[in-house]
Amino acid sequence: MTMDAYVLIGNANTRKTSVVRSLTGCFNRSVRDIQLQGNKRPQRFYARVGTLQNTRTSIEDFLQEVSRSRCEAVLFCLSPTAYRTDLETFPDAQAYVAALRERGWHIKGVAVLGQDGGGVRAPNLRQYVQAPTAPVNVTARDVRAQFGWL
Repeated sequence: MTMDAYVLIGNANTRKTSVVRSLTGCFNRSVRDIQLQGNKRPQRFYARVGTLQNTRTSIEDFLQEVSRSRCEAVLFCLSPTAYRTDLETFPDAQAYVAALRERGWHIKGVAVLGQDGGGVRAPNLRQYVQAPTAPVNVTARDVRAQFGWL
C-alpha cells in the first residue's frame, strides 16, 4: 500500500496534538479532505492525534488502521523515543519511519516540534524549536506552509 505521509515528531508538551487539531479539526482520529497547493481537488487524509508510541500502536496495527480508512494520505504523530516499557513493539520515530518507507510510503513532510527529531532524516524535514512556547496557530500556520496545504 503506497501512502503519502505527513509526520509530526516531538517529545511530550511540544503541542503535537494541538497542531494536528488546528490543521485538521480532528479531535482523535478522523478522515478529512485537505486541499494541497497545485491540486485541483482536495486529498483524502486520515488524521490521527496522539503519538503512535503513547497510544500503544505498533507499526503493523497502524498500517491496518490506515488501510481501513481508504485514504490517500495520513497525518500522524511520533515520539522521538521508544515507549519505555516496550521498546521493540513501540520503537523510536526513526524505526517507525524506516518501516513505513520499506512498505512503500512516501514521507512528504516531517515537522519536528521542539528539539528532538529522534534521528529521523528527510529532505522535507523542518524543525520548530519554538513550538512548545509559540502560539499554536503560529506553529500550525508554518507547518501548513511547509506541507504545502492551503
